[in-house]
Amino acid sequence: MTGTIAALGYFGVALLMAVESACIPLPSEIIMPFSGYLVSTGRFNLYFVATAGALGCNIGSTIAYAVGAYGGRPLVERLGSYVLLDRRNLDRADRFFERHGWVAVLLARLLPIVRTFISLPAGVARMRFWSFQVCTFVGSWPWCLALAYVGFVLGREWDRNPMLQQIMRYLDYGVLAAVLLGAGWYVFTRRRVSD
Repeated sequence: MTGTIAALGYFGVALLMAVESACIPLPSEIIMPFSGYLVSTGRFNLYFVATAGALGCNIGSTIAYAVGAYGGRPLVERLGSYVLLDRRNLDRADRFFERHGWVAVLLARLLPIVRTFISLPAGVARMRFWSFQVCTFVGSWPWCLALAYVGFVLGREWDRNPMLQQIMRYLDYGVLAAVLLGAGWYVFTRRRVSD
């Protein structure tokens, strides 16, 4: 992810956020803070990074919306396991959307996990397309800005605060452990389903 952003600039930010918003588990919590770090080095502008991230969210969300709109719930349920989307996640997004309508799309963009999957029920419900686009952008932009700002602040403090570097080293180990556990869980559950 960091190589893509470093090589492709704003386009890389938009591309990765599009992948994340198309229901593929690529965490914006890594994409946007790294982009914010590059803001601290002078490579990017904070507001352009947030805008590129939000535009990427619109692109990826449009793909997920189309899957929901044209394939309906059965297709979403059938394909969901390939992107780690189980029925429980989809049910949660459905309930959120049914209770709150278009506000659901706007608010869901500020909530981890739900933000990734809300486009599918919006598509299944055939929410008006341009309302969906506006709500997606308006809800995604503050999320992208906040995460990029965190990366900007951490990047600014990186050379000044050796304790921060030590903490981040421990976080690296935690992230590695989480990735290994997640991969193990995925293999275990896939094997159990196929048996």
